[in-house]
Amino acid sequence: MDQKHDEHDELIRMEVKGLTNDPVSNTPIVILGRADGEAFLPIWIGLCEANAIALELESITTPRPMTHDLLAAVLRGARHTLERVTINALEDNVFRADLQFRGPGGASWSLDARPSDAIALALRTRAGIFATPDVLKKAQLRAAVDEDHAIRLVLECLRPEDLGKYKM
Repeated sequence: MDQKHDEHDELIRMEVKGLTNDPVSNTPIVILGRADGEAFLPIWIGLCEANAIALELESITTPRPMTHDLLAAVLRGARHTLERVTINALEDNVFRADLQFRGPGGASWSLDARPSDAIALALRTRAGIFATPDVLKKAQLRAAVDEDHAIRLVLECLRPEDLGKYKM
């Protein structure tokens, strides 16, 4: 079920605030925060994708291109741009994302993706990361006083039945 969002205005800009691990399942969690600091969106992801996100956040280059680096290079070579990533659905505890591309002739096209891959690619291409209001309503955690406390809040607000329930 691919949800299209033509109205850019209704989307909420997000930023990667950090990576952490689910203390029970030891599964990585990427934490997106609203650009205005009002709320946080934790998304359980795979280890390989967490590594790809961490490498880019820490500006670490690898001797050979990683998968997301390769895809970003292919896009550049084909003169396509990733305009934005939208976390657009949460169904049965599974997040979904949409990649919005623009080709050299101005044509726009999109692909369904896992949020973790979409975020890793967005970081490499400097594309905006957004979420729909519906996704935030279902899964956001309210902000703490500052960013350092926000990540702690994410973990403290989780109930035992929440941990490890998100499928990759």
